[in-house]
Formats: sequence, C-alpha cells, structure tokens
Amino acid sequence: MPILNKDMTLCISLAATPSNIGTHFHNYLYEALGLNFIYKAFAPTDLAQAIAGIRGLGIRGAAVSMPYKEDVIALIDVMDASAAAIDSVNTIVNSGGVLTAYNTDYLAIARLLESRAIDPASTVLVQGSGGMAKAVAAALYDAGFAHVSIVARNEVRGQALAALYGFAWLPEVGDATAGMLINVTPLGMAGAQESVQSFADAAVRAAEVVFDVVALPAETPLIRAARAAGKQVMTGAEVIAIQAEEQFVLYTGVRPSPELVQEASEFSRS
Repeated sequence: MPILNKDMTLCISLAATPSNIGTHFHNYLYEALGLNFIYKAFAPTDLAQAIAGIRGLGIRGAAVSMPYKEDVIALIDVMDASAAAIDSVNTIVNSGGVLTAYNTDYLAIARLLESRAIDPASTVLVQGSGGMAKAVAAALYDAGFAHVSIVARNEVRGQALAALYGFAWLPEVGDATAGMLINVTPLGMAGAQESVQSFADAAVRAAEVVFDVVALPAETPLIRAARAAGKQVMTGAEVIAIQAEEQFVLYTGVRPSPELVQEASEFSRS
C-alpha cells in the first residue's frame, strides 16, 4: 500500500455491520496496480451526515450495504439506470460534488445466472425483500424466469416486490420447494445468525441449484448443506467479487485483469 499522502484518493463503504471484504479487495488492487487510492469501511451513525461527508470531503466513491440501499436514494443527485430500475443503490460515485448512484449487485447476479446456464423455466424461491432481493428479482425477471416466489414475512414489502415483476408472494417458506433456492436475508451471516440455515434440508434436497448471497462466511450453513447434498451452488463470495470489480472500475477508471480480480477476491476472504 502506498504511503499515506495528501493527494491520496479515498473510497469508503457504508454498512450497519462492516466487514473487511471490500477493504481488502480494493486495497489489494490499489497496491497491485500502483494507484494512489485507499479504501476504508464505516458504520455511519447518521446516514445523511455520512453522505454529506462524501460530497464535502471529496470522497471519490462509496459502497452501500444493508440497511442503506434504499435510504440513500433521497440523498444523492443522479440515479444511473442500474439503480433507478430497482430503486436500490449499492454504489455512489462522486464527480466534482455530483453524487451518482449505481447498482452493481444486479450486474453480478445477472452474470452469474448467465454463466451457470440456469434454465429460466426453473421454479425459484427467493427469501428476502430488501435491496439485494430487488436486484435478484430484477435479474431473474430480465433473464426470463417467470415461476418465482418471493418469501418475505413483511407482507407490504414482499407483495410489492412480487407484484413489480408478476411473481408470487409467500409469507414463509413452510414446506414449499423449488428448483432453485436463493437466500437474500442475513440468515447464515457471520455473527449472531451464522449458525442459522436459511432453507430447511428438505427444500435443499428437492432443489437443483442453491444460491446464497451472504458473502461472509462464504461457506454458510445453506451452502454447506447444498454441497453435502450434491447440489450446484452459487455463493455470495462470487457475487461480491463481481460487484466489487465493477465498483473498482467506476471509482478508478481501471479494469483489472481477471487474474488480479481472483487474487483480490481470495485475499479479501483470508
């Protein structure tokens, strides 16, 4: 990492419970590419003040995580099409005091669905209704998936998300099964819920593909259960690497090689 200096460009992340994944990923690439940048994670106590700080201090970019992906919309200047389409923001870029919002989560999920050649005729259960769930639902819809159920205890949010794409809504998983299971909740995330499996074993056994967007740990209880059952898996670690790469490009204007991205991704989880 370059020595701290007055000309260094700062990028940050905003999350209620920050991890070191983004910090390690971006700083690894800054050093590898010789860029005079530094990346720091924050847990804001006041979101409006944090966004004002980005503008006032000339912070180049900010990653936005739970639970701020929708709350920041009222605080920025321009919504890129990637964020406007799903009313959810995971990236802010500051260009001369003008803050533009993007959503690279959508791109990451769409790329994974395409690369794994998941059959759009598959039935899908999506558990969650927050900002990332919006990105997942939009990517599924745009990829031609029609047999999708949004599982959310919050009836207002769950039904609204389902209705947006003509999907079904369920208040809970119960004994429902599907060809693809997608967890877009904090269940299984490092911390208090790390031991919680977001879908029951019966649902995992009935599925063909299991996708958990939780990135830390990469091997969540759901992913471990799916691997043990011989299912195809898609992990949050894959999502975060792709979306972080796109954020890196937005911040720096530099596209790292696939090899460097892989190295940074592995380092971020070490």
